[in-house]
Amino acid sequence: MASEAVLQALQYYGAGAGALAALVVSLDLGRRWTGWGFVIFVTSSLALIAWGFLDEDAKGIGAQNLILFVINCIGVWRYLLSKRPRKPE
Repeated sequence: MASEAVLQALQYYGAGAGALAALVVSLDLGRRWTGWGFVIFVTSSLALIAWGFLDEDAKGIGAQNLILFVINCIGVWRYLLSKRPRKPE
C-alpha cells in the first residue's frame, strides 16, 4: 500500500492539474494551447487513476479517470498531433 503522503500528493496534483487544464481549455487561446491543456488533463487523469486504485476509498475516482484519460488522449491527438484541418465554422 502506498504511503499517505504519496496518496495525498497524487490526489492534490490531480485536482490542481485538472483545474489548470480546464482553465487553459476554457480560455480558447487557440489550437496549440488547447492541445497543451489536454496534455495537462492527461497528467491529471494519470495521477487520479493512481490515487483511485491505491486508496481503498477512491476506486470510483480511479474508474472515472480511466474514461477521462481516453477522452483526454483524443483531445491531445485532435489538437496537437493530428495534421488534419478542423472543419470550417
